[in-house]
This record gives sequence, C-alpha cells and structure tokens, in this order.
Amino acid sequence: MKKYLQDRVAIVTGAGGGLGRTHALELARHGARVVVNDLGGRDGDASAAQGVVDEIRRAHGQALLHIGDVTRPADMEDMVAKALEAWGRVDILVNNAGVLRDRTFAKMSLEDFRFVFEVHVMGAVNATRAVWAQMQTQEYGRIVLTTSSSGLYGNFGQSNYGAAKMALVGLMQTLALEGAKRNVRVNCLAPSAATAMTQGVLPPEALARLSPERVSPGLIALVGDDAPTRMILLAGAGSFEAAHITMTQGLFIDDADDVAAQLRSRLASVADRAGEAVPQSGWEQYRLELAKAVAMSTARAG
Repeated sequence: MKKYLQDRVAIVTGAGGGLGRTHALELARHGARVVVNDLGGRDGDASAAQGVVDEIRRAHGQALLHIGDVTRPADMEDMVAKALEAWGRVDILVNNAGVLRDRTFAKMSLEDFRFVFEVHVMGAVNATRAVWAQMQTQEYGRIVLTTSSSGLYGNFGQSNYGAAKMALVGLMQTLALEGAKRNVRVNCLAPSAATAMTQGVLPPEALARLSPERVSPGLIALVGDDAPTRMILLAGAGSFEAAHITMTQGLFIDDADDVAAQLRSRLASVADRAGEAVPQSGWEQYRLELAKAVAMSTARAG
C-alpha cells in the first residue's frame, strides 16, 4: 500500500473513540505521525485515547497522547506545542471533537445551544488558531472541519448541532481563501457513521454498514499533498459525494412600484437551478446582481 502521508504530522481532536479513533489509525496507516487528542473520561481518565496511541505504536507507527479540551484555547496551544516539540511541525489538523444535546428548539435550553456551539465551532476555531501561524510559516497545511448533513440539510431536533455544523462550512470557505497563498488548504468532511452519537438513532442493520472505518479513507483524500481546498466531502457506508453551496441565475426585477409583488409571483423562476453556479467568493453575488442591473440598463438605453 502506498503511504500518502509519510512523515507528515497530524493532529486529530476527539480521537479517543468513534470517528476520531479511525481517523487517527488511518492517518498513521498512511505514514503520518499522529497526535491523539481527547478530553478524557471522568477524573481525567485517558485510557481510551491511550489505547489509540498504543494501537498505532503496535502497528509500528508514531503517536503522541494529548489530553485537553478543545473549548480551552490554552489546551489547544499546548497540544500544538507538544507536537512541535516532538516532531518539529504540524501538517494536518482534523477537527473532529463533538457533542450532541438534541431537543426540539422549543424545549432546548440556551445552555445546551451554547454548549454545542462552543464545542463544535469554537473548539475548531481554537485548534485551528493554534496551528494557523505555523502552517503559514512553513507554507504547508491541511485542515479538515467536520460538518454534517444536519447542518447542510437540517435535521429534526438538532437546531443547535445543525447551526454549528453549517457555521463550520462558512469558516472553511473563508479560511480556504485566506490560506491559499501559503498552501494551507481547508476542507469539510460530512460523515455518516455509527458512533456514540448515533446509538439509538439508527437500526442495527444500518449501523453495521455505517462503520467509521468506511469514512476515514475520505479524510485521506482531503489531507494529502494533492488535496483540494473548499471541498465539502460526504462519506458513509463506502460511498462518497460532494455538496455545494450554489447560486441560481435568478431574475432582475425593475419595477419600482411593486418589486415585492413581482418577486412573490416569480419565486419559482428565482429558484430555478438551470445554470446555477458555485461562487468562488462572497463577492460573486455582488458581481452577478450588478451585472444583471447594468445589462438591463444598457438594453433599455439601446
């Protein structure tokens, strides 16, 4: 087997079990040296994360344990410092740590909403900030943010989780633009996998197909030398897809008397996906809308 990540240094947050564990093992299988981060169990129990480190070492790989909380910036800075001390660089960051606090929006406490946001969004921000300067200096970096179909498409009872997961897509879009000049590529992975967060949600026969091991090869495609940037890769049960945030061609409506009425009656045309585009930056909305306005003005003047 070709090792696509030989001697690269990778960090995986929340790697004590589930997807984080299989991500760490797959990165190591491809030659990466891996920092296995986890929050730890009660009373700081690190046995699960240590077990992942031991698995990697038994397979003749290199791994380092880090117990720390992604919601604490100082913990993330310490994590990166330990990786630099051990191996001199950080090439890959996989933001995997996550939690669930599912309830309908009407019944959800603000504390649960904030907590899920804090772990998923600010956790990814804290870890990414800790590696960002180093990756820019060495002019190489691969960052993966873990999004979800719950954020991309919605899911009943997961307003907090869905909002957080879609926020990570927005973070990816901008970081990919800001990192491009220094060869820092940023992507999102949307996994469908049986983990501690899916127990009791899906039937046993579905869970059997949705093993985390069938997701992690998708991660490898997002962190190699030839990785894309700004990709939203969906992965589950051995299947892989891409999601896109698109913009339709829409309509230009120049009716000063009642634009709202015109728009209400023609929303289906606005939503028509024929000729839709994937914007390369937020400015493309401005350009498209101004171009349509100028074209209409020119046509009338002619």
